[in-house]
Amino acid sequence: MATYVYETIPQKKGQKPRRFEIEQKMSDPALTHDPKSGLPVRRIIIGGSGWITRGTGILSMNRPKRR
Repeated sequence: MATYVYETIPQKKGQKPRRFEIEQKMSDPALTHDPKSGLPVRRIIIGGSGWITRGTGILSMNRPKRR
């Protein structure tokens, strides 16, 4: 399951948004309202730390091939 960050959309000027995290399946639809207050929410995109791997590892690139 993925952890998503949501933020309430302030209804009044000067009101601060509340951020919260929730675990959801990637196939689940995004939340539209805060489970606690019922206020409308938007999903916040946060930079991830995913691994990207392509081909052989970096450490094996500088080594000569053994025969």
